[in-house]
Amino acid sequence: MRVVIQRVKQASVTVEGIEKCSIQKGLLLLVGVEDTDNEEDIKWLSKKVCNLRIFDDKQGVMNLSVIDDEGDIIAVSQFTLHARVKKGNRPSYVNAARPEIAEPMYKQFVKQLENDSGKSIGEGVFGAEMLVELVNDGPVTIMVDSKNRQ
Repeated sequence: MRVVIQRVKQASVTVEGIEKCSIQKGLLLLVGVEDTDNEEDIKWLSKKVCNLRIFDDKQGVMNLSVIDDEGDIIAVSQFTLHARVKKGNRPSYVNAARPEIAEPMYKQFVKQLENDSGKSIGEGVFGAEMLVELVNDGPVTIMVDSKNRQ
């Protein structure tokens, strides 16, 4: 699994003109699933996201997690995170999991985030055309991949 983590001052997801979720301070996660992902990837990635110290403490040092800072989280499924662009100019998505695999994994990841964070997680709509808006705070944007633990 790959996740792009963005520290935000605010974020929202709108589908067909209807706002599905919105948060103020917290994290916006773009989540990409590949066929080889499993429950171990989900658990590791959720713990990493919830405990990543990227929020400022009182001294202005990034020393707090989203849990410590009482922030919220939105997770949006994003198969394009697994795009391959080595050949030609058209991305290939052969590494992205098919919807019948990706959707249950994405849903399981959201549940794991809820368990680990103790909060309800905002979601996009799997497979839908979404308008994702955010105000990146910092900006702080970090990509984490459960396969290489980076």
